[in-house]
Amino acid sequence: MPCAALAASTLLWMAAGPAPARPETPVPAPATALEPLFADIVARAQGLKGQAETLRQTKAVASEAFKTEIADLAALNMVGQQRVRDRGNDGDLACILRGIAEDLPVKLAALQLASEPADRDLALRELIYLLNDNVEVIIAPPGPSAGPAPGGAI
Repeated sequence: MPCAALAASTLLWMAAGPAPARPETPVPAPATALEPLFADIVARAQGLKGQAETLRQTKAVASEAFKTEIADLAALNMVGQQRVRDRGNDGDLACILRGIAEDLPVKLAALQLASEPADRDLALRELIYLLNDNVEVIIAPPGPSAGPAPGGAI
């Protein structure tokens, strides 16, 4: 067998085999979550989520302090959105933070307007879900980048 034919068949044989295993590298928490502003947002959202869960269980009325804290959290999310947007490094996070900032007062208003127990429960569940999202979007590691794969392959 000529050397070129042997080399070609060897290359084909090697290409057909399994790829060598690559060690999985752990994905670190995003640096954004460690910044004081974003750590404060996470802590406040977690605290408010706990308060909202208590309101739901006890069927208590939301206090003025709770309402003020929701408004403050919405304002902090807007500051965080602006900070991320100004950096230009994570458009998705900026959009999500802005959406949360805009939705928090809406969810609070729905809670305040709910007169029936089922409506109140739904409003609290939606508020709890939004507060949980506020935490997770900041502490979650970044996902795979969008766009074409390296080397131009799609």
